[in-house]
Amino acid sequence: MPSAEMTPAGVHEPEPVRPSDAEPVRPTREDEVAAAGSELIGGPIGRRALLGTTWWTPVRVIALVAIGMFALGLVQKAPCYHSAWFFGASSQYTHACYSDIPHLYQGRGFADGLVPYFDKLPGDMDYLEYPVLTGVFMEVAAWLTPGSGSIQHQEQWYWFANAGMLMVCTAVIAVCVTRTQRRRPWDGLLVALAPAFALTSTINWDLLAVALTAAAMLMWSRGRALAFGVLLGLATAAKLYPVVLLGPLLVLCWRAGRWREYFQAAGGAVVAWLVVNLPVMLFAFQGWSKFYTFSHDRGIDFGSFWLIWAQNSSNPPTTDFVNTAATVLVVLCFLGIAALTFTAPRRPRFAQLAFLMVAAFILTNKVYSPQYVLWLVPLAVLARPKWRDFLVWQACEVAYFLGIWMYLAYTTSGDAHKGLPTQGYHWAIAIHLLGTLYLCAVVVRDILMPERDVVRRAGDDDPSGGVLDGAEDVFVLGTAARPARHAAPFEAPQVAWGRPEQRPHEDRSL
Repeated sequence: MPSAEMTPAGVHEPEPVRPSDAEPVRPTREDEVAAAGSELIGGPIGRRALLGTTWWTPVRVIALVAIGMFALGLVQKAPCYHSAWFFGASSQYTHACYSDIPHLYQGRGFADGLVPYFDKLPGDMDYLEYPVLTGVFMEVAAWLTPGSGSIQHQEQWYWFANAGMLMVCTAVIAVCVTRTQRRRPWDGLLVALAPAFALTSTINWDLLAVALTAAAMLMWSRGRALAFGVLLGLATAAKLYPVVLLGPLLVLCWRAGRWREYFQAAGGAVVAWLVVNLPVMLFAFQGWSKFYTFSHDRGIDFGSFWLIWAQNSSNPPTTDFVNTAATVLVVLCFLGIAALTFTAPRRPRFAQLAFLMVAAFILTNKVYSPQYVLWLVPLAVLARPKWRDFLVWQACEVAYFLGIWMYLAYTTSGDAHKGLPTQGYHWAIAIHLLGTLYLCAVVVRDILMPERDVVRRAGDDDPSGGVLDGAEDVFVLGTAARPARHAAPFEAPQVAWGRPEQRPHEDRSL
């Protein structure tokens, strides 16, 4: 049976038929890796299987699997919970179970009842260096922590309180990704089973912003632009990266002429961000601005290609140079994504551009912490729900997860030199950068060759695109003005790419 790549562009059919929204895509029927993996639980689903007749819906199954994997991640931190966070300089690294959470309970004044942003801290860090909504999250966990007992006992409780709240965020992420693309609910298993997701979930507080961003993506997929904007503004109040999603959305709405929805989304994001930040900004400006000044003044740090340059150069780049260069690179990436959007033979899917923009933001940054993979996992699943590519990328991230802790073990173990030396760590950085670049390259290929996009092969346009799904183009450039028409896989209903969908009884062509 010929594949999509082998099928030549054909004559436009008079009434192409798109699969019903009620017909879900079964990964074990279209993904060879998923089919092989399903042998562990009985094999691929059969043609005569009775679907939708049990309590075990995809959303419930995936949410429970995500919680189970999160729990395994907690078990992986057990050596640190019992001793390594508190005794020995390098044992938390040799066990690969480091977390910022217990250390910052005392280091950022929560143990002493200090109010974030308002009360000055002793030591080098004079104020909490996290965005306001993350600071609120940290403070709520401190309220749930008993104030009696030894400081070690309190830090253990604080980590557990945060872990419980982050587990809720994990369930929210899994549910939102599962429901964003209606016909592909089982893609959510990629999030639930992602090993790097489980390993890095409790290193820091990133899951709060990731959950809010996933919820925003769900709202946009349902055509609720204002709700998307509000949730994205809240996510940006928890972490800076979600704001970059407004860039890809701008060019997509420009190509589709959906300005009203874009301004609703952008306006909602600005208002929601201001509601959270303005009170602290007005009454504790110095504390509020600490996150931004710290981010600007922070030197080159772990995981970035800048670190490889700095550690292999007799004249390493300065922080000011890196700040400027990283900004220029991000702007160039956005311009490249904009050009790709306007010239692609078919308008890219929102999730594809969102993944590319966040990945560009991370890859060019002066720090690429191991938990930043959490930002990308939900977007990667929506952009490229292919098990092989996803697992290749995850393998690279797991290798880096082990590499950074072994490197820190090496640098903190004195003359013993337990762990990975500097050159070995540089290889670990290169592996995880190349893994992310590989996934970006595959997504770009899908945009340039829509017939290679597994989501569109099933007959969909942009199931996470909301008002963009099936919308006609009003502004295109170059070859996009004369789109090639590619056939879907022969087994699937015929779809002519590059034009809006023609539905029965409507005078439109696809």
